[in-house]
Amino acid sequence: MNSAKIRIAIVRLSALGDIVNTAVVLQIIHKHYPDASVDWYVEEAFAPILEAHPLLHEVIPVPIKRIKKTKSFKLLRETIRNLRSREAYDQIIDAQGLIKSAIVTSFIKGSVHGFDRNSIREKFASSFYDSTSEIPYEMNVIKRNVLVITEALHIPYDENDILLKEPLFPLRERPSVLKDEKNIACVIGASWPSKCYPKEHFAELCSALSSPCHLIWGSEAERLDAQWIAEHSSNARIAPKMSLIELVSFIAHCDLTIGNDTGPTHMAWAMNTPSITLFGPTNERMIFPTPLNIGIKSPSDVNILKINRADFSIREIEPDSILQKAKELLV
Repeated sequence: MNSAKIRIAIVRLSALGDIVNTAVVLQIIHKHYPDASVDWYVEEAFAPILEAHPLLHEVIPVPIKRIKKTKSFKLLRETIRNLRSREAYDQIIDAQGLIKSAIVTSFIKGSVHGFDRNSIREKFASSFYDSTSEIPYEMNVIKRNVLVITEALHIPYDENDILLKEPLFPLRERPSVLKDEKNIACVIGASWPSKCYPKEHFAELCSALSSPCHLIWGSEAERLDAQWIAEHSSNARIAPKMSLIELVSFIAHCDLTIGNDTGPTHMAWAMNTPSITLFGPTNERMIFPTPLNIGIKSPSDVNILKINRADFSIREIEPDSILQKAKELLV
């Protein structure tokens, strides 16, 4: 491919953590195709985290959730028309591998690459692609994201491109609520109840830590949990409501992030700051472990091909085990 002319489209619609973990590919593409024009198609709610990215030419919001919620045929027609009207790409890559993302690629002009039918949960999605990669579904998700894109673009895979990455998103100035001391971000929410570490355990953990613990929340239910934790720990404080861009910088300026397997926790890895990710029904496949970014898994067995959302074993992780790792990372 001619780097000076190549136009690339990445389709990774959701969720937040997956978008955060996929963004490392932008540095890899730029390394091999420095003059390429890269667009990213993403669910509109998550578009803001990508919009200021210096390695993206354009971020194209796709309102799939709003279409489903409103059942608006007008919005659906407008979305399809907008997708079809865009200039053709040299390579489109579906880095998600779901039917919804595959359908989006079908409305964009250009050759489409994705996972083969044995590498994804929704096997029918592979029928939309012109070419495919066989990448085991059980593989580390960040490595999978990189491989499907590097194989599509004929880029050699180099693990050092992940291990030695620069921070993945632009950094804003230090938030005023973070004082000149070590600060800890605690991500207390997640997409499933079984992925959430109990608020009682968080309160105990915050009380045992000597640094201020800032409770990161998104929904009203999470804000109420943060309020409960703050009321039961003198060392915990409720973080302000933040946009995605503000949240990235907040976590990047903290000295440690402790949280559930969810997007905001993954932001710490993305920004090269220390983190501890807590796992119950999922496992360490969801992160790229480094000396600064570790996972603590509950005792349960995980079948990644058939996640058990009723696995609440995260409750069995003792606060003391997290405390010991936190002290090591805060040194």
